[in-house]
Amino acid sequence: MRRARPAAEGITGVLRVGMIPHNSHDLRRHWDTFRGRHPEWKLQIRISPFADPFAGLRRSDIDVLVAWLPVEELDLITGPVLFTDPRLLAVATDHELTRHTTGLLEMLADFPHVDAPSRPGYWADGFLPSRTPRAIGSSAAPLARNTEEILSLVTTGVTVSLVAHHMRRYYLQPDITYLPLRDDDPLKYALVWSAGAENDMIRALAQTVRDLGPLDLLSL
Repeated sequence: MRRARPAAEGITGVLRVGMIPHNSHDLRRHWDTFRGRHPEWKLQIRISPFADPFAGLRRSDIDVLVAWLPVEELDLITGPVLFTDPRLLAVATDHELTRHTTGLLEMLADFPHVDAPSRPGYWADGFLPSRTPRAIGSSAAPLARNTEEILSLVTTGVTVSLVAHHMRRYYLQPDITYLPLRDDDPLKYALVWSAGAENDMIRALAQTVRDLGPLDLLSL
């Protein structure tokens, strides 16, 4: 019955998009445009973990991943950029850094910060640079497997953490202070898919994103 229902509704394919960021609502124009152009295909949006980030593509659990750049995997294709987003420094509201109104990347060298298991080093560096005026070490960094674990470590004062700017809107909590960074280059989030699994649905979504262009989240 589950397989028969999409066919009965005129659906000939399902495109599963996994998102490492949590702001799928911001991208509704992209999703709605794709659905309007291709009513014969169903678009499913789901959260994907940042721990072992490309496993879902390689297991065929998802067809497309939204991830920050760079992605330099030989079996994966990096498509168009969906949006750009600066980073913030998330700290507990009673943390000593809250005496500042803005932050610097090198501040992370003075405090424990969060790391994730099973992630390519270069990809992690794209979010948390290991080369700063003062090196940011990660050997003793607490591991977090999802956003909730990151926020728990931050609110209890165990760590500080870099987060994407949209987190301030989607995870507004009274026990977290978000500090803008003065020396930040915005992150770029793009579509990524498996080279061996590319199909018409993936190409159509990529074309939709190219046609609409990247979204600047600060303009929202």
